[in-house]
Amino acid sequence: MLPTSIEKAVPMWNRYHQPVTLDEALELLAEYKENCRIIAGGTDLILELEAGLRPGVETLIDITRIPGLDGITLDEEDTIHIGPMVSHNDAADSKLIIEQALPLAQASWSVGAPQIRNRGTIAGNLITASPANDTITPLMALGAVVRLRSSAGSREVPLADFFTGVRKTVMRADEFLAEIHFPALKSGQRGVFVKVGLRKAQAISVLNTAAVLTFEDQTVQQAAITLGAVAPTIVHAADAEKYLIGKQLTPEVIAEAARLTLEAAAPIDDLRGTAGYRRYMVEVIARRALTQLAENSQAQGLPRNMARLATSRTTPRLSTTAVHNGQQEPIRTTINGQPYTLTAGQEKTLLDLLREDAGLIGTKEGCAEGECGACTVFLDGEAVMSCLVPAPRAHSAEIVTIEGLRTGENLHPVQQAFIDAAAVQCGYCTPGFLMSAAKLLEEIPQPNREQIRQALTGNLCRCTGYYKIIDAVEAAAQRSSK
Repeated sequence: MLPTSIEKAVPMWNRYHQPVTLDEALELLAEYKENCRIIAGGTDLILELEAGLRPGVETLIDITRIPGLDGITLDEEDTIHIGPMVSHNDAADSKLIIEQALPLAQASWSVGAPQIRNRGTIAGNLITASPANDTITPLMALGAVVRLRSSAGSREVPLADFFTGVRKTVMRADEFLAEIHFPALKSGQRGVFVKVGLRKAQAISVLNTAAVLTFEDQTVQQAAITLGAVAPTIVHAADAEKYLIGKQLTPEVIAEAARLTLEAAAPIDDLRGTAGYRRYMVEVIARRALTQLAENSQAQGLPRNMARLATSRTTPRLSTTAVHNGQQEPIRTTINGQPYTLTAGQEKTLLDLLREDAGLIGTKEGCAEGECGACTVFLDGEAVMSCLVPAPRAHSAEIVTIEGLRTGENLHPVQQAFIDAAAVQCGYCTPGFLMSAAKLLEEIPQPNREQIRQALTGNLCRCTGYYKIIDAVEAAAQRSSK
């Protein structure tokens, strides 16, 4: 059931800070401690706040204006460093990650849909600390370490020691996850990530696994096999890891290693699957992962030239001026090329700000959970689910909604194509589909059908299906090329 208007009237936060230096963010953390949270993508945190899972949190500290936090680098010691603002799409599309940390690229690509991956961060995935979160499993197998910072100093914690339970970590209230780092895969090392979900996209893991093996002349010298969503935290299949040392990946060895992997699992029944199903599938995905590594076919399935639904940002993402939005400070933004000064709505989502305060009702609310895509808008050049974006993030940003697609009296090519192909159907989900399609054609002017499908995985249609929608996007691309 959707939240009622009375429930939505309750502010989700009272103070929203957007510092421009890390030192300022750390000072705010030290000041507010348990009563605040860092927000980067916010794709988990907004839902937790709306559901009342973060009682006492009245202050959000938005780090998106701090420069230098979105880097993916390789140092002279062949260690990969990932900043706290690196999104899932950044990782999935990174040449460095694909070539030297493939399991992380695969896991990042499997998260949500393009709009979610544009906002959600790897660091945020770790901090949420759900055993079903996809990127934790490969990072554990890769031997990742997190660097935590506070105003009092910094410390490094191996990822294996970071989690203390479901949604629990060793982080103190005044600490900030400043970096993730791990050794890059070298010659002779192979890694893979395998996930089981209830659908191909927008699916939380029923279970997943990552395997990283070191070979010498086809013989395993080292092994790391980790499992997600089968225990309160991500776990190593220690018996299977030990068994593989000194062996070649024959079908018999793979079968025995898969059986031993099961011994590390202690699954439960939940809405996504029974414990019995998970126990059965542990062997299946372990065998699948090891077979791919044996065949050196682990890179199959990760698309190249993927549809990110993101283009060059039309407005600088970073500002030199800190912003502190309480209940009084106005939000000054640009929507569809027009300046807006909004004096209310600082404590709500961007979706509600657009509809209730800016009066732009073309953007729809379908689920309010980032599942349906009806609320898709462009935020500084990226398609995002506006139901998961805090309204103050609109300050100094450039936003495009469905009302801004047309040029004067001329419809956008995808709008006209939807009419011509009878792809509109009931119309409720159409604004989200149009926004995703328009951004796809801006990013990849001549997409193939697979790229069109990728681009639309974050948009759900409840009428009859997607064939006419895909045909319409393909027709719009052909029309635009003439």
